[in-house]
Amino acid sequence: MRSGRSDDSAAAISLRNRSWPARLHVVTGKGGTGKTTVAAALALALAGNGRRTLLVEVEGRQGIAQLFDTEPLPYAERRIATTADGSEVRALAVDPEEALLEYLDMFYKLGMAGRALRKLGAIDFATTIAPGLRDILLTGKVKEATTRTEGGRRVYEAVILDAPPTGRIGRFLNVTAEAARLARVGPIKNQSEGVAAILRSPMTAVHVVTLLEEMPVQETADAIAELSALKISVGNIIINGSQPPLLTEGRVTQAELKRGLVAAGLPADRETVAGLRTEAEAHLTRRAVEEGLRDELKALGRPVVELPSLAGGVDRAGLSTLADTLRQRGPGADTLG
Repeated sequence: MRSGRSDDSAAAISLRNRSWPARLHVVTGKGGTGKTTVAAALALALAGNGRRTLLVEVEGRQGIAQLFDTEPLPYAERRIATTADGSEVRALAVDPEEALLEYLDMFYKLGMAGRALRKLGAIDFATTIAPGLRDILLTGKVKEATTRTEGGRRVYEAVILDAPPTGRIGRFLNVTAEAARLARVGPIKNQSEGVAAILRSPMTAVHVVTLLEEMPVQETADAIAELSALKISVGNIIINGSQPPLLTEGRVTQAELKRGLVAAGLPADRETVAGLRTEAEAHLTRRAVEEGLRDELKALGRPVVELPSLAGGVDRAGLSTLADTLRQRGPGADTLG
């Protein structure tokens, strides 16, 4: 990303804080909508003025490493991108086993004894008999990174979580509240209560990524209803892969198409014109469907941000393009459509 003068940087920070005020940004969406790409772009967008952001994944897919063309991420915070003004994006792949070892060392001071549990298979046993424990460990690590300070300053300007898809997001984020309710005393209860409080505070916002297609839009509506019922704050609806209209007319005649083909020096025989008209009508029909879906999303009562379709595919340049769009288009900004 391009750096500018100090006053430009200050203006960018101010805009970012107004548009994306949370410190923990949870990004979810139906599978195939590009939520990992959007999470990565948001991490780039929120870095600036020499500050750091942390991009976290919890599903073990190593999607972040693929996007940034790096080696598979370890259970350690590794720098994966640097901006022109010296800001950086770090990334972390949270491994449940390593998180459990860290948890045992932190709260029970087991140290090497805790690591010996790995050889006995106790960790697999624990996460198998208590499936919710896995999500508690994952969200607990994210909470720790979000609230960590050094020298009286936050380590990260923002933490961006590439979260599970919409069909599982409510259960994933609510597991700590359930654990806090069931556990009466001890570190697990305290840990769970702390994470649940962060997730339900203004510090956190869940952004839902969708495409202008029927199933992703329906899952977006379902996820927002579920999260609202759980009292977890929903941030923005992010429409990914938005394309500008190729035609603005409500109807295209064969005569108009023929004149356009002739003017462009292209074949204008009957078969070519008829085929082009069929494609034009299909495009207009699809455009009308997309406008209807866009209206459905706006009716959900959350700010809508649109990201352009990347003709060249998702590479580092493409991520920067999406990051620039996210930085400029916060809640209330005009959409791309």
